Amino acid sequence: MSAALSAACGLLSLAAVGTVEIAAQEVGPANGALVVVGGAMQSPEIVDRFVQLAGGPGARIVVIPTAAGQESYDLSFGGLRPFQLAGVRNLTLRHTNDRDEADSEAFVAAIREASGVWFTGGRQWRLVDSYMGTRTEEELWALLERGGVIGGSSAGATIQGSYLARGDTATNTVMMGSHEEGFGFLRNTAVDQHLLQRNRQFDLIEIIEARPELLGIGIDENTAIVVQGDRFEVIGESYVAIYDNQSMLDSGGLFYFLAPGDQFDLAERQAYRATRQFAPLGRVEASPWPRRRPER
Repeated sequence: MSAALSAACGLLSLAAVGTVEIAAQEVGPANGALVVVGGAMQSPEIVDRFVQLAGGPGARIVVIPTAAGQESYDLSFGGLRPFQLAGVRNLTLRHTNDRDEADSEAFVAAIREASGVWFTGGRQWRLVDSYMGTRTEEELWALLERGGVIGGSSAGATIQGSYLARGDTATNTVMMGSHEEGFGFLRNTAVDQHLLQRNRQFDLIEIIEARPELLGIGIDENTAIVVQGDRFEVIGESYVAIYDNQSMLDSGGLFYFLAPGDQFDLAERQAYRATRQFAPLGRVEASPWPRRRPER
């Protein structure tokens, strides 16, 4: 990480606030796995990990492109290409803007037979409008329960959190907008994407200050977290940022970065970096965030 980026984490110097008690919790799925990608997925490592978790190139994988906003999709859709290059032989597209169709047996049959489902990028609120509360969402939870994997990039990452960051239908620059509920495969979290590439590293602070019980997870492009149970590993090419209202850097920074190979315990909210000994990440202290003085 550059010196400028490290310095950016400590820019906010603020006045003190009381403690918010947050108990350890089950955050990740009890069974199965999640692959949560920050967008612009170019790393074969990320696709290969997803395919491996689904059962290999012969696994049945369903791709849901609804977030991209087109009326229809066919097998020429570019979102299939990474899986085709990885040798996946059983790919199925599922898309609808009709909630009745999303609630039908014909639509969910492919998900029921799959061991992996992938959400492509676009606007995450479209996934909410089409699938939340339908049999499609039920089958996604059932897939995890039987040990399958759910993955997604960009919008397909954010939808996996419980709080839907950038869920406003008018613009993706509003952090807390018209749609605020995601699928919640990662409980009590808000997930943002394209973090450093689009200079978004300070944006999740707004959500965590308003909803301090949430854990903020910001993921840069071509980077992913692989979640199994209450622990995730960072893979790919860049960084993941953690926003925890009860932890700060010793310099006063409100978030900190994890690099590829680092791991994070979601229940205990503890980061780890592999060294000769497995030890907690340095510089992160148990200290509640101070409250900023209101602007005049």
